[in-house]
Amino acid sequence: MELHNPAALRRFCVLFVLGLATTEVLAQVVVVGVNSRIETLTKEQVAAAFMGRVAGVQPVDHSEGADIREAFYVRDIGKSPAQMRAYWAKLSFTGKGLPPREYSGSAEIKKILTNNPAAISYIEKAAVDASVRVVFEGH
Repeated sequence: MELHNPAALRRFCVLFVLGLATTEVLAQVVVVGVNSRIETLTKEQVAAAFMGRVAGVQPVDHSEGADIREAFYVRDIGKSPAQMRAYWAKLSFTGKGLPPREYSGSAEIKKILTNNPAAISYIEKAAVDASVRVVFEGH
């Protein structure tokens, strides 16, 4: 990126500030239901699970466009939302996988995790309660 270009510099500053705001506002953790056999995960294991590379694990996503989803994929998976859409489009087209199911918010996701011990997701740290177990806290 050429930061001596005023437009590029402005875009960089906006993205940087938004990134800082997102980091502070959307502190999140990766969770499973309390009945899950998963105890703890590394960042690499979380990425593998959310990219459909772990048998027996069912990742659960927030709705597309949700701030928490974008922050999770950028910080913990290392992929932008556009990269993830392209990744899942390729896997879906070739019949090698389907993207995680999407739900609208942490409360709904916690219900899914409670009823499915194979499910894994991410929620706001402030939303953690006795129904879920934190298995990864990155950043």
